[in-house]
Amino acid sequence: QVQFVESGGGLAQPGGSLRLSCAVSGFTLDTPSIGWFRQAPGNPGTEREGVSCISSSDGSTYYADSVKGRFTISRDNAKNTVYLQMNSLKPEDTAVYYCAASYYYSDYDCLVGVENWGKGTPVTVSS
Repeated sequence: QVQFVESGGGLAQPGGSLRLSCAVSGFTLDTPSIGWFRQAPGNPGTEREGVSCISSSDGSTYYADSVKGRFTISRDNAKNTVYLQMNSLKPEDTAVYYCAASYYYSDYDCLVGVENWGKGTPVTVSS
């Protein structure tokens, strides 16, 4: 059974920083690629946006245009844990952030064929 342990969400002021972490366990075939998606509040019908992902095979990374230069993803393969350092936060970064895992990393779509999601951790950027 795939399990996620997410942490690090909360309240930050504009220009501030937060660090999300996600530990994944339960994948049996291979080491999955892991990433973060987000869904803004008040828009339950919209698809989750891929924020940043990291490949398990070669460490390639994906960033949404809206977070490039501000967010940094990293991975501890030994712990199957991914970290998302979020700097220079903006109010539009406010969302529920979901950790996701898949065997299929994409340079264009973050992750493909995601069937396993964390429960989500809220991030609020407000003064």
